Amino acid sequence: MSVDELVGPDAGPGRDGGPPNPPALDRHADGVLKSTPSPQVIASPLGLAHPADGGGAAAVTPRDEPDPTVPAEPFVEDGRADVALDFTIDVLAAMGMDCTVDLLENDEEDPPEDIRLEIEGTDAGRIIGKKGQTLSALQFLANRVVNRPGKHRRHVIVDAEGYRARREDTLASMARQLGKQAVDEGKIITFEPMNPQDRRVVHLALAKFPGVVTKSDGEGEGRRVQIIPVRR
Repeated sequence: MSVDELVGPDAGPGRDGGPPNPPALDRHADGVLKSTPSPQVIASPLGLAHPADGGGAAAVTPRDEPDPTVPAEPFVEDGRADVALDFTIDVLAAMGMDCTVDLLENDEEDPPEDIRLEIEGTDAGRIIGKKGQTLSALQFLANRVVNRPGKHRRHVIVDAEGYRARREDTLASMARQLGKQAVDEGKIITFEPMNPQDRRVVHLALAKFPGVVTKSDGEGEGRRVQIIPVRR
């Protein structure tokens, strides 16, 4: 993954009527991209299609990022992990896919309410699809089945052969690098618009990062994450 794929191009006035986007990014001898003097920097996320966010499939509530300032209530498993697992197995069987689906245990840094499913097998590559489109569509449907009105939202993450995990690791690493840049240069760094899951990855990656806070700004498809340096 090249740096040029991670950092967005020049832009004019901000889409949300905010301050103008910064001028061009200069490539230094060490290969790191740094901005010319500007009050903020624009960075673009990695490209992965999410039909739930801008693909016309359905609207997704934009305010689904974790708020690190709100104490988390003790989580109690409510059986919806098994619902997500059974639904995904049934869909893949109906598609005639030669795959297995496992319900994974969450890592320590994962929110306990997350539901992580891993698809493996001969047809796992077909489930991913072009730029992850098929995988994202399956994840979208699983989330719709699990998150009924009146229930606390649970995030279903459907992966295949570690495809999404590798991408999230890259995005989280990028977020931490930009967090350091925000602290070093004292500038607000604003991502290009991202889907809810990618915004969530950035928020979680920087939740305990010293010297910065993150917030989402904008509405709908234009919602984006800002990395804001804090005064010490």
